[in-house]
Amino acid sequence: MMLGAVLAGGQSSRFGSDKALAMLDGETLLARAVAALSRWCDAVVVVGRDSAPAPTLADWPRPGMGPLGGIAAALRHAGQSGCDEVLTLGVDCADLPGDLPALLGAAPAYAASQPVIARWPASALGDVEAILNGPGKHSLRALAERLGARAVQLPRDPANINTPADLAELEKRHGL
Repeated sequence: MMLGAVLAGGQSSRFGSDKALAMLDGETLLARAVAALSRWCDAVVVVGRDSAPAPTLADWPRPGMGPLGGIAAALRHAGQSGCDEVLTLGVDCADLPGDLPALLGAAPAYAASQPVIARWPASALGDVEAILNGPGKHSLRALAERLGARAVQLPRDPANINTPADLAELEKRHGL
């Protein structure tokens, strides 16, 4: 079983407002991310928010740990829910390929252009905890390296919406 996890605990500092609630094609980025994961996963959670169109989890072990705190929360939930892997993506990822899980292949694997788009084995929780509690860099690439995850080149890079200009460019591509 696969758990989908939308990582939505960022501060949206470059966006200037809560980008999870920004609209694209008549939907919030948050709703779009939940819908995308719902196509591929047995269950979906949103990490780092109190309110969402799916069950929510707090970052673990505490807020402010970056994407790894969100992944740790999702891996903990996956283990408690009987899921053996987690498919993650950031709330600001859009225009994902329809066959994303197949393109990524077996866990552990991540999109080379955006490591937040990834398949992680639920058994990696201990590895994430070690990184979060260790002296080194708390990064997705550190986790990928530790697990021997494959960097997968997708046919085209998904949109990564960090600023209003990024959203405007994506709207232009969508013809809005």
